[in-house]
Amino acid sequence: GADIYSIELEKLLKEKGHEVAFFSMQHPLNLESEFSKYFPTEIDFDHKKPLSLIRFLVRPFGSISVRKRFTRLLKNFKPDILHLNNIHTQLSPIIAVIARKHNIPVVWTLHDHKLLCPRYDCMRDGKPCELCFKNKFNSFRYKCMKNSRVASLIAYLEALVWNKKTLSRYTSRFISPSTFLANNMIKGGFNSNQLIILPNFINDKKLISKPSVKENHYCYVGRLSTEKGIETLLRAANELPQYELKVIGTGPLESELKAKYEKKHIEFLGFKSWEDLKQILESSQCMVIPSECYENNPLSVIESLCLGTPVIGTNMGGIPELINPGVNGFTFEPGNVSDLRNKIDHLFQISDNFDYIEIAKSARAKFNSENFYIELINIYNRLLN
Repeated sequence: GADIYSIELEKLLKEKGHEVAFFSMQHPLNLESEFSKYFPTEIDFDHKKPLSLIRFLVRPFGSISVRKRFTRLLKNFKPDILHLNNIHTQLSPIIAVIARKHNIPVVWTLHDHKLLCPRYDCMRDGKPCELCFKNKFNSFRYKCMKNSRVASLIAYLEALVWNKKTLSRYTSRFISPSTFLANNMIKGGFNSNQLIILPNFINDKKLISKPSVKENHYCYVGRLSTEKGIETLLRAANELPQYELKVIGTGPLESELKAKYEKKHIEFLGFKSWEDLKQILESSQCMVIPSECYENNPLSVIESLCLGTPVIGTNMGGIPELINPGVNGFTFEPGNVSDLRNKIDHLFQISDNFDYIEIAKSARAKFNSENFYIELINIYNRLLN
């Protein structure tokens, strides 16, 4: 979601006549960029390789390579604003420090709970956890990062160095796509005056078609991993052979889940491009987001609603902010297979009650790129004037 947001934001700003430069890490899946010459190399944690370990230890705190390359980019591109997205570990907040030293305002869109939870997702032993909101040492105590003492120690030290006082000093405004995350930031000690709630957006050009005829299937769009609650959905789907589930996405559980659940009415489709995904979403009776972690403002939900497809989602995190029960979908208790199964069956039974055109119209009015652009430019301009 953060990657898509960043790429779509670049497109939107360029469409409006702005010059945009990316600063990222090098990666074989990167899109082509004229600024890739500035990108630092990617680092991976490998305890068997001493040099790799040293780089992993240093990078989160602001390596010399990142400092030099980013400073060179600032000197050559001369930006008016620095807009941060996911920067921890590979780039680090050192780039915010450098930008402010060059009198460049910093805006930071929050895509997860990283500033509150060293492992990003507020999960411990498969359940939501907020211990680190007040004391980051808990991330080390419970080996939250990859169940590794070394990785967890680095994450804890990173949180100490890049604490809320330091981050707030060098960040002009934090953009939270959901009220839920904004409230948690305040709960974690961040100043509400620095927080602005601005939901994610979807580019209007991706939504040319009108809602299509619904077919006898529903879908899941997302990562195939434990915290996403995918197995809860598959267990519910297993008890609903009369409806076809299309699972879109990849992840660490893909092979295991396919071996266990793939059958005539449960189809694993892997990764899909937007055009293919759009056709499936448009024709689905609903999209299910069964996350058992704190979601922020999921793009998959916004995309589904903008295409006129109701959403069934867990009643936790930022998901309930997007769902009006009975109007554009339903919510259910996280991890509750029977509750989810009943909600899916109920939605199919009353499908004629949904106004798909109105669902799309309402969502597009709220999450269209033009409104988002106006709000974002207002944020930029207030910091520049």
